[in-house]
Amino acid sequence: MSLSMSDRSLVEPVVRRLNVLRPLSEEARASLEYAVLEGLQRARSSEDLITEGDAVDSVRVVLSGWLCRYKTLEDGRRQIVNFIFPGESCDAHAFLLSVMDHSIATMTPVIYSEIKRARFESLLAGDRALAEAFWCETLVNIAIQREWAINLGRRAAAERVAHLFCEIFERLRPVGMVEGDSCVMPVTQMDLADATGLSVVHLNRTLQELRASGLITLRERTLTIPDLDALKDAALYSPSYLQLYRGAETTDDARREQQIRHRTSRLQD
Repeated sequence: MSLSMSDRSLVEPVVRRLNVLRPLSEEARASLEYAVLEGLQRARSSEDLITEGDAVDSVRVVLSGWLCRYKTLEDGRRQIVNFIFPGESCDAHAFLLSVMDHSIATMTPVIYSEIKRARFESLLAGDRALAEAFWCETLVNIAIQREWAINLGRRAAAERVAHLFCEIFERLRPVGMVEGDSCVMPVTQMDLADATGLSVVHLNRTLQELRASGLITLRERTLTIPDLDALKDAALYSPSYLQLYRGAETTDDARREQQIRHRTSRLQD
């Protein structure tokens, strides 16, 4: 099977995402590309790819578009518990459990790959770095959930929204979806409210506050962050939990996290 340039372009976000977590050999990249292209699927916006209670026998890897993980209460209230971006898997290793404990829905039209369990396990068995990259992704998702729990439990409204925007920006950057100081933002205010635990009215007021402070511009489905460091400071944000950068940038993240801990301890004293 030979891959065209368009094929490679489609799979590139997945390769770039995993390669940040664990450097992949050319052989691993080729095996991953073939496996992904074998199972190409498309979905329209506002479709459930997985519903809570479903059995899972495959791994879905996102190539383009945005999805969200969510839970719904009996009275219909929804909480978005994470976003899923191009290059990320919906449910790596979820087939080890009996059923899904949450639902996954598309927020935009999506292209994804469905890799059957046997094919996925064979892929990982053939390359240790690739297997570790997928396990790292699972661990990063757990770290993201911890940050979202802190967001809902301890951060003020402006900090919550600023933190979410910082995270989105940082997660999109390694897969080439940030241009300068801007990235796409194709979600509604209702989606943002459901992700931050705010009412739509409160969310709208918070967005106006961030705009008035010059921290963000949100226009025509595009988020612009003129000064990312300033937004990070406003959100008490450090991207180290995402494990997306190595070397000097990791040192910078550690320094920022130290500053945040120091500021927090002073507030508590």
